[in-house]
Amino acid sequence: MTATYVVGGLGLFMAFYYLSQGDEAAAAAWASAGAVGTSGVLSFVRHSVFHRSDAARMGWDYGRRNDFQIEVGLANLAVGLVAIGAWALGWGTAAEGAVVVVYAIYMLGAAVLHGSELRHSTQEGGARPVALIATTVFALALLYVGLAVVNA
Repeated sequence: MTATYVVGGLGLFMAFYYLSQGDEAAAAAWASAGAVGTSGVLSFVRHSVFHRSDAARMGWDYGRRNDFQIEVGLANLAVGLVAIGAWALGWGTAAEGAVVVVYAIYMLGAAVLHGSELRHSTQEGGARPVALIATTVFALALLYVGLAVVNA
């Protein structure tokens, strides 16, 4: 989780930096390859490969495999690989921006779900307020960068 936060934060920081310099292409590259691509792949590893430890971290360890959690990891992988592909294969800033917007919408949905879980304790599978805030800020920042790049 920490690696995901660090990589996603760095990608967003650099995207905002390049947006402030008027370089939408560099902002798109950092947002798609860093904030979305690498974060998506790391989230896949966390949710799907190490699903047991991730479930325990979230208070969801029911003593069996959680296919929904693995499915979430696969969704992260799909978007992450497309984001990296858009950057690596030179699909252009519009494609990179579009995949950033898609991931932002996905993360906003996750934030809404986490918010609805706040009434439960962490041990019962409820979201932590810090995680909810981090997810919401990350999603809104991605949405801003993605829309700025697409509209450039």
